[in-house]
Amino acid sequence: MSAPLPSYVYRAMSSADLPAAHALSVQLKWPHRLDDWAMLQRVSNGFVVLDGQRLIGTAFACPQGEYTTIGLVIVSDDYQGKGIGRKLMELALEACQSSTPMLNATLAGAPLYASQGFVEFGLIQQHQGQAQAPVASPLADGEECHPLRKVDQARVLELANAGSGLDRQAVLSELFAVVEHSVGIVRDGQVHAFALLRPFGRGRCIGPVIAENLEQAQHLIAVLLAQVPDAFVRIDIPADCGLADWLESAGLKKVDTVAQMARSTPPKTANGVRQFALVTQAIG
Repeated sequence: MSAPLPSYVYRAMSSADLPAAHALSVQLKWPHRLDDWAMLQRVSNGFVVLDGQRLIGTAFACPQGEYTTIGLVIVSDDYQGKGIGRKLMELALEACQSSTPMLNATLAGAPLYASQGFVEFGLIQQHQGQAQAPVASPLADGEECHPLRKVDQARVLELANAGSGLDRQAVLSELFAVVEHSVGIVRDGQVHAFALLRPFGRGRCIGPVIAENLEQAQHLIAVLLAQVPDAFVRIDIPADCGLADWLESAGLKKVDTVAQMARSTPPKTANGVRQFALVTQAIG
């Protein structure tokens, strides 16, 4: 008689699953802290798969308005090739409901997602390292850079939504609670660009960065880097945003590239701003 097929249990992720889920990413040498997992679990629909009591896979679907970003689809190395990742993706796609699914795929994994109806619309570059704080680019006449205040949060959300094409309310509420430094460029009494720095992974992460132009983005990032001169810093940027060479010169080397993919029309920016750095690859 043939051996019975293993019976895996797929279910919603709970906060009690986070230590075991984090351990999966540690095995892959991903830098995420337990706190990074917890933040994503609070703003997303998470899924796990278990073999008995052992957690062997994860996936998240983070709803952000008309789009849902899918991330941290992980299957333990010794369970690869059993269809588990595909089942987790099916659960994440079901959680998207009527929204458009989006994800950032490794270049090796992009063909698999293409077979599931995803279309590439851009590339994201991961830069990281011990940064040497560059001189901040000069701002245009009438512009000043200031630390953000609580009263600025509504305007920051407006800019974040316009620059990403996503509804960032839940995500930014989480970021505001943990941000270490936040700066904005003010013109005519109103914030027109901003950037956030927070703990993440091996050190700090800068993102999102929303700005009207490259000079504003460089200025904001330089100001934040000056706040953490000895820190390990990560920043994930659209490959076409113009920051790559400048970041390299500041010591933030490109270490990876992933493909932005969506199952329909990708989000569009609005109001003359764009996203120069992501929140994370899992969230977009």
